[in-house]
Amino acid sequence: MSNEDAFVLDNDLGLYVVADGMGGHAAGEVASREAVETVLGMVRRGYAAVERFEAEGPTPETVRAVQRLLESAVQAATYMVFAIAENDPDQKGMGTTVSALLVMRTHAVVAQVGDSRVYLVREGAVYQLTEDHTLVAWQVKQGIISEAEAELSPHKNVITRAVGSRDYVQVDTQTVEVGPGDRFLVCSDGLHGYLQEDEIVPLLTLGPDVATSKLIDIANQRGGRDNITAVVVELS
Repeated sequence: MSNEDAFVLDNDLGLYVVADGMGGHAAGEVASREAVETVLGMVRRGYAAVERFEAEGPTPETVRAVQRLLESAVQAATYMVFAIAENDPDQKGMGTTVSALLVMRTHAVVAQVGDSRVYLVREGAVYQLTEDHTLVAWQVKQGIISEAEAELSPHKNVITRAVGSRDYVQVDTQTVEVGPGDRFLVCSDGLHGYLQEDEIVPLLTLGPDVATSKLIDIANQRGGRDNITAVVVELS
């Protein structure tokens, strides 16, 4: 099985990205790799927005600017992946999820497309910061099926938004306050699909390195049929 996940872990920028690619002929691998590299490059080039946020604090303008930076980075990835697929028949229809976390001193920005996830662990509680862009998540939100029915649905893997399947995608962004002791988990569905939410808190308290290896071990022990990627971030 080829690994169709890709990730960025850049402590200098405070940027953490997980992408889970899809498409035949290893196209998913190409899509996820191109996506994370594009997001990284765009954030690096537009980092002045982060520096301004750090200097001036959270005003409506600075918050909008950092959210726009991450959103534009994901849009650039969308255009890049779509353009590559248009030029290569073998890679037609490829795409990827992207979950991105940009951590600053007092705040973090999250950008989301697809069904990888970003979790925040704070004071013994876990919060899923992202919304899955899947058919099943939409059905639950609309009240068409229950959470229990969603678990058994044959459509669990049907994604309604992906980076690269078209030349534009709607990106969800949000800004959250952060502080010392906060921990984040950015992961692909190859991990969260095998994990109960209440297991995340005790695991993340073990520190990033131990937590990451234990999370991946758990997913593998429980079936591990998909690529598994976990990035754990701890704020001091």
